Amino acid sequence: LYYKLLEINFKNLNEGTTIPSLRTQTLYELELDIDSIDKQNKIVNILSLIDKKIEYNMHTNNNLYEIMRLKFNEWIDNLEDYELSNLSSIANYKNGLAMQKYRPENEIGLPVIKIKEMNSGISAETERCKSDIDPEVIINNGDVLFAWSGTLCMTIWDSGKAGLNQHIFKVTSDKYPKWFYYFWTLKHLDKFIQIAAGKATTMGHIKRGELDFSEVLIPSSEELNKMNQIMSPMLDKYIENKLENKTLEQLRDTLLPKLMNGEIDLDKVEI
Repeated sequence: LYYKLLEINFKNLNEGTTIPSLRTQTLYELELDIDSIDKQNKIVNILSLIDKKIEYNMHTNNNLYEIMRLKFNEWIDNLEDYELSNLSSIANYKNGLAMQKYRPENEIGLPVIKIKEMNSGISAETERCKSDIDPEVIINNGDVLFAWSGTLCMTIWDSGKAGLNQHIFKVTSDKYPKWFYYFWTLKHLDKFIQIAAGKATTMGHIKRGELDFSEVLIPSSEELNKMNQIMSPMLDKYIENKLENKTLEQLRDTLLPKLMNGEIDLDKVEI
């Protein structure tokens, strides 16, 4: 039933006005073509293997993320030899463009990443922009994104090449490893959220100057290298799992209709 319902585009059945919704009666009236129980079991066995791997990767990443966060906080809380710096000094925070000014012409273009896409991924409603925009506002898998206006949040991008919209920073550094500037930015995120919430505007935000006032502790090179040997492999595995899940989701979504409509001969599939 779960996989059958995944096939349905519920947006086409929307009966709401201000809020998308369905009547219970509409759901009751939906007709589904039900296969034999043997075919159902085969389809579920194939697709559930993919879903279980996705779930396993998500569980692993939840643990990895928590370990990295705890390790980082424990490390900086116990630093003895360090220099004081700030976020602006350890990384480059590149703001995106107002992509409505860069609509594609005679091409599909790149998906435009706004806060919605940061949190929910690319969809059919995602806007597009030219592909020949400034390379500094093109994002790729593994890039750190920080939304500094509206809903302040952070993520590590995992949905392929795209164009970065305004109000989101792409965070990079030539001096420090990714985990270092990611977790230092995350360390100040709650403070940034409070600052944005206090703005007397319709959309709370922080100013770039807040990055200058956000303290960072720079350890000795020896200490940084020591911590890097622990943190970098974990972050690499975290990103690897995110990318694998995207591939698995695409595989599942491609197989789903083919399995349901009989395009794939289940008698020739071995599990």
